[in-house]
Amino acid sequence: MRQKQHLFEFFFGITYTVILILELIFENTTNFTSFHYFTKPLLVGSLIVFFLIQNPLDNVKTKQLILTALVFSLLGDISLMFTEINSLFFIGGLLAFLTAHIFYIIVFLKKRNSSKNIITVVLFLSIYAIILFYFLKDGLEKLLIPVIVYMIAILTMGVTAFLRQERVSKISFILVFIGALLFILSDSLLAINKFYNPIPYSRIGIMTTYAIAQFFIILGLKKQ
Repeated sequence: MRQKQHLFEFFFGITYTVILILELIFENTTNFTSFHYFTKPLLVGSLIVFFLIQNPLDNVKTKQLILTALVFSLLGDISLMFTEINSLFFIGGLLAFLTAHIFYIIVFLKKRNSSKNIITVVLFLSIYAIILFYFLKDGLEKLLIPVIVYMIAILTMGVTAFLRQERVSKISFILVFIGALLFILSDSLLAINKFYNPIPYSRIGIMTTYAIAQFFIILGLKKQ
């Protein structure tokens, strides 16, 4: 049974990678931009199917929380595809991902190690956030408060991912924690590109780190 699970994960990983490569090509190639509206939501959409087909979690409520996080991530992806049409779509995407982070936080806290010292991680992430905010603040304008709230939420997700250490299997902890850090990196690149200074090939960096982050988090949660 376990061998079949590993085989399924392997083939899904290949499929997911192909979808990501197609998304990067379509999003960054003018002649194929329209296909991007299919491949981008397909990334998280495929993760939802992957999780529904094969997950060993016994706790039904935990499954529902994870699926809810994925659904809101999907809504965020769809919303952010239309930001050039109307800036309100960016707000919608921000709110959708904020909600997704909150659900991930709840899931991570279910396996928290109460004896774990988080001072070092909190200090590191706080310094990172302060430096990032220093560069972003002048370009935020009306989005100042929403972005601060969002930053607090995603950093909290990183901390709660760390709190799972020694309460879940080692591979589960590593995958989820790296996934959370990559999620923070992806959103940082997006924020710098939008509010501070355009980054060359930013879409490739943002999408690659985001896709890997989501995959690692879901795969890690399956293995807890």
